Amino acid sequence: MRRYQVLDTPPDHVFDDLAALAARSLQAPMAVVSIVDRDRIWFKARHGVEVAEITRDPGLCSSAILAEGTWVVTDAASDPRTLANPLVVGDPGLRFYAGHPLTTHDGFNLGTICVLDRQPRDLTPHQTNVLRDLAALVVHQLELRLRTHQLVTAYETRLQEVQHLADALQRSLLPPSMPLVRYLNIAASYNPASKYEVGGDFYDVFPVDPRSWGLVIGDVCGKGATAASQTSGARYSLRAAAIQQPAPAAALEVVNQTLLRDTGSAHEVPFVTALFARITARPDGAEVVLATAGHPGPLILRASGEVESVGVPGTLLGVFDDIEVTETSVELAADDLVVFFTDGLTDSGSKRLEQEGLVAILRGCTGLSPQAVVDRLLTAVESAQRDDIAIVAIRCDAVA
Repeated sequence: MRRYQVLDTPPDHVFDDLAALAARSLQAPMAVVSIVDRDRIWFKARHGVEVAEITRDPGLCSSAILAEGTWVVTDAASDPRTLANPLVVGDPGLRFYAGHPLTTHDGFNLGTICVLDRQPRDLTPHQTNVLRDLAALVVHQLELRLRTHQLVTAYETRLQEVQHLADALQRSLLPPSMPLVRYLNIAASYNPASKYEVGGDFYDVFPVDPRSWGLVIGDVCGKGATAASQTSGARYSLRAAAIQQPAPAAALEVVNQTLLRDTGSAHEVPFVTALFARITARPDGAEVVLATAGHPGPLILRASGEVESVGVPGTLLGVFDDIEVTETSVELAADDLVVFFTDGLTDSGSKRLEQEGLVAILRGCTGLSPQAVVDRLLTAVESAQRDDIAIVAIRCDAVA
């Protein structure tokens, strides 16, 4: 009975209809679908009956579940099996009872479907067969609901496993935390569009020489294992290239060749957009040299509240043998903040945020910390996010 999880569940029109059908078919004023608990009999459905449950006294349902076939009491007032039953000696003064056990596929009786009357009577063979068939329909519904519950539980368990695996794989594609960089305050966030699928967005911040730090942010087209593999390859290829090539444009060209070589054919893999920036921080600000390969350029929020868009669009990676990428150099003063992001940010929101909407939000972020800026941007699109979003915000902290 516990396995079927039916006790104390809300009313169900299917069982109510079966109880009403039993009453009409057997020409009885009352009918119930009962579940027999340890010390009570609970009515899953009732027709012409006011009470929702009764005590487990012998003679009626509690005795019917012990029978192999239909349990019939033609005159309860004179039948020694039911003389003391409260429903017979008290309200509603039952005289007739006929119940068929609800027998599961593995042989357990959960309760009964029964008809009741205040007048003595008997069942015809045809009525007995009808009651038996209705009992089978009730059990079929119980089995169907049990199977549905088991499938839903298994599906939810599988979703949890998929989410756990996706989370673990996604974490492996991102740095565990932002490094502590002198003169810089850094905040980052990655928000997947689906918690059950590995996305292709990535970012990384790492040292490239004693004075400079590299920042990488990118997006691999596609989802799942293929995109994850490409994401990992792009991220670590950029790390390696940044150390070998001091110029961001040259580093992106190295990564492009690596992606083409590792996959063998440009038509077999998703493309990659990426931005690589080399940041040299000073007590009074920072120099940022960056190049973009099919990726959105960053936005700079000056301490004055002005917002600037920087970077020249370039060719995406992993598709063409020869790419065109252009370097851009920009100076950040104390308290200036630069925001790097993937296109999931501008392609989300109840209306697409796009570049103009992003600029408007940033103008209202003057004086906020990098983490507060990241949080405000994500809040602006959280109700209608369409794609994965990665954001890195960096502010130059002045040193007196």
